[in-house]
Parts: sequence; structure tokens; C-alpha cells
Amino acid sequence: STQCCMTVSPTSLAATTSSDEEDDSDSSTKPIRSEKKKNPVSLFQTGGDPPKEKKSKKKVPPKGAESEEETLETLQKNSNKKGKAKKSKKQLKEERPPSPVIEVDNLEEFVLQPAPQGVTIKCRVTRDKKGMDRGLYPTYYLHLDNDKKVFLLAGRKRKKSKTSNYLISIDPTDLSRGGENFIGKLRSNLMGTRFTVFDNGANPDRANADWSNVRQELSAVVYETNVLGFKGPRKMTVIIPGMNADGERVPIRPRNDNDGLLMRWQNRNMDNVIELHNKAPVWNDETQSYVLNFHGRVTHASVKNFQIVHSSDPDYIVMQFGRVADDAFTMDYNYPLCAVQAFAIALSSFDGKLACE
Repeated sequence: STQCCMTVSPTSLAATTSSDEEDDSDSSTKPIRSEKKKNPVSLFQTGGDPPKEKKSKKKVPPKGAESEEETLETLQKNSNKKGKAKKSKKQLKEERPPSPVIEVDNLEEFVLQPAPQGVTIKCRVTRDKKGMDRGLYPTYYLHLDNDKKVFLLAGRKRKKSKTSNYLISIDPTDLSRGGENFIGKLRSNLMGTRFTVFDNGANPDRANADWSNVRQELSAVVYETNVLGFKGPRKMTVIIPGMNADGERVPIRPRNDNDGLLMRWQNRNMDNVIELHNKAPVWNDETQSYVLNFHGRVTHASVKNFQIVHSSDPDYIVMQFGRVADDAFTMDYNYPLCAVQAFAIALSSFDGKLACE
């Protein structure tokens, strides 16, 4: 089982920096390349007309997004340097543009809203195993990875549930199903290889006349084993609702189990549904491990490290997740994901049947 933890090696980050630097210095070629390439936002659009010019100006034009990505990359590369404390507040502010300032009274709205186009929202997941049964049922906390460390979400596996069932809450202490802080849940199949993410709407049995109160499916995750079982790199498929012309999620409210994201995907009924995958790591002979470039955001090798991409644009990282300490992980997400979707996808990767660490 030694290869289990070698999926992503921290040395890969050093091995890949030289090409990154070239990439940065030659920024003049970037906009040209982005004109040839589709604007990543269009990959997720399924409903209505293409976004109008006006819309993209109001948000972030692709060119701006491109340059922001560049600055983020250079910041990530510099983020390991010491001596940060001496910098003025202004410099610190310039150095960490990724996470917007969030009004905490608006937390519920924020965690369900797609990340703004062109902005990477950088977060940190911590796992708390303290207490009598926390070893079996740890609590996971999601915070913004910025100076204020704003709390976003907490998640915990429910006890006495036949399948893995995680409650997601906007309160770090209230993880009850009936509480008003309940914002969503992650539920697995019996095998523990397929997961569905719901918001906090009602069960279809309790639907009102126009069905508007019924829970939405926000995402589904499918794990496949490969020839090494779960000891080699995992294969993940992530299924999410598409976005409409206004950049809002198309609501998917299944009336029964045969109408959910997983069944639609299985039957290749992909109207208003987007399929994403984890980026395949590359075998590195030098380190004898599978490697991915996380631009300095991940420091520990782990089978849980992953990046989620659309097959039409593998350079646009929709989400990445990776270990930085025994019980700490970074989780960064981009449009079209929201915090609840990204956190639930991360929680699915902790689940017992998948873990081999």
C-alpha cells in the first residue's frame, strides 16, 4: 500500500515551476491564445442565448480574467516566501485578491452563489477528530483562506444512516437536520462510490403546487476504481447543472430517483447538465509518483488531491483540493461552482469506502 499516498508528490511543484515562469514572462501570447480558445464561461452554459456583451462587461471580461489568473499564479508562487509580517497592510491587500470580502449576514446567499467569473475563491478545509466519536464522525469546517479566515460551512456525517450522509450547515455548532442553519446535504449510494448533493429544499413528497419548494440537486460525484483499486489515482466524474445566459444555475428539481443528475448522466440525457472530470495526474519517473501542478497551493502528497476540469478546456481549473497538513486542506473553486457544491465534492473524497490512507 505504499503507492497509496504517492498520487501527488510535493516535489512536482518544484519540477513544474520553470515552465510556469516562462509562461508568465511571455504574457503577450496569452490574450492571443484566449481568443482562439473558447471563453471558459461558455463551456457551462446550457440554457438560453449566449451571454450578451453587456453581461460580460458587468462581470469580468475574459481578457481581465486571464490577467487576473496570471497575477494569482505569481502570487501563489511568492506565497511561500517568508517575511510577510513586515509588509504594510496595503501590500498584503494587493497580494491576496482572490477571496472577496463577504458580509457574514449574507452567508447563506454567498455559499449557494456561483463564484464570480474570473475570480478564484480560495478556501481552507480543516478536519476536527476530537471527542468521543469524532474519529468516526469528524466535523469538517470550511473557511476563506484570507487574513480574516471567514467561516463559510461545516459538514458532518450523520450517525445511524444506512449510507454515508453528510449534513452541511452555515453554523459551525448547529449541525442538525431540523435547524435553520441546514443548507445542504451529501448522500452516497450503498457502495459509497456515487454521491448526490442537495440544497435545503423539501423532499419531493412534500412538494407545493408549483414544485418551487422542492430541493435542488446541486451536484453528483461518481468514483471509478482503476486496475490498482483505489490505490492508484482516482477517477472522478462530477456532474453539475448547467448555467443560463445570465450566469445562474439552471434549477434541477427531480420528482423521483429516476430524474436526478446521476440517472440523467447514466442515460446520457445531458440537457442542462455538465460533465466534469478530475485532471489525470502524470507519472513522474524521477519522483516515482503521480504528479499534478497545484501552483504551490498543495504541499503534501495524498490520494485525495485532485483538480476538476471540463474536457474541452483542461487548463481552466473549476476546482482543486489538496492536503497541506494532517488535518488541513486547501480548496479553491471557480465559476460555475458555489461553495456548497465544492465543499460537498471535497467531503465525498473523505468518505470511508474510498480512503486508502
